[in-house]
Amino acid sequence: MPAPHARHLDPRLLAAFVAVAEELHFTRAASRLYVAQQALSRDVRRLERELGAELFVRTTRQVTLTADGERLLPHARRALEAQDELLAAFGHARPLLVDLNSPGLTTGRSVLLRARELVPEQEIMARYESGLTGAAAELLAGRLDASFGRFAGLEPALRGRLDHQFVRYEPMAIVLPEDHRLAPLPAVPLAGLAGETVYAGAGNPRTPEWTDLAHLLFAGRGIAVAPPAPLAVGVEEFERLMAKTGHPVLAVVGFPALPHTVVRPLVDPVPLSPVSLVWRKGLVHPAFEAVRRAAAELARTEGWLRRPETGWIPAIDEAINSVHH
Repeated sequence: MPAPHARHLDPRLLAAFVAVAEELHFTRAASRLYVAQQALSRDVRRLERELGAELFVRTTRQVTLTADGERLLPHARRALEAQDELLAAFGHARPLLVDLNSPGLTTGRSVLLRARELVPEQEIMARYESGLTGAAAELLAGRLDASFGRFAGLEPALRGRLDHQFVRYEPMAIVLPEDHRLAPLPAVPLAGLAGETVYAGAGNPRTPEWTDLAHLLFAGRGIAVAPPAPLAVGVEEFERLMAKTGHPVLAVVGFPALPHTVVRPLVDPVPLSPVSLVWRKGLVHPAFEAVRRAAAELARTEGWLRRPETGWIPAIDEAINSVHH
């Protein structure tokens, strides 16, 4: 790579370069950085002028890194990480963004409350998305720092770029219309769902790990997974679609009851949703270790990792989570 034309490089230019290098798409990179595409392109061209090197090959169909771009990328990442560490050391860290997947995930809220107690000087902000697969894309793009969900349900290519800490076995439940034949039961045996069609998020591109868990749980039990349905956003839409289809909905025990429904734990066996704290590899933030510590502390004190004798999880989750237990 030719020698730089300047002794100083604006970190903003390096951030623009890294975003384009990771997305290989100027529009997505601009969206990730919340800047106009024109401004992003201008920053990349300025960096190329200052370094005296072409960093990308741009065509109408794709963007690829040049050899100089490949050489610059690890250095740029380290420089940006060093800047974050420097700012954090002097109390200027950006907020840590943690996705809790849904307001019903009490695990995540409890962890964040404890983490805020551990580092009151740091800002830890919650986000409420839906599904770990959707959150994983945000983690890798740098728009989120951490999330919670079923790590083993992610595609292997995603798992390879992320890390996780197993947090909890979360007992699963079934949401039933209040007039359903199983609604009077205090707990629903899995065998009682034989012949039913259960909605488990099929068709939602953000939650395939949840749908996969349902397929594994229902296999050989005579329970069908409902086909893809329009994604219901909001209580009213969820209630309307549930009334229209009559399908029970797979959930977790902490799921809040909706109008005209009841939530019943599943038993015989007790199906467990394995929940991990998930983050992108190489994450550096002064509040993140507090989140990890809070998760481990609560897992221990609340007994989140105690598995019921009749507990069930898929073999792939057993294998992956045992490494991090």
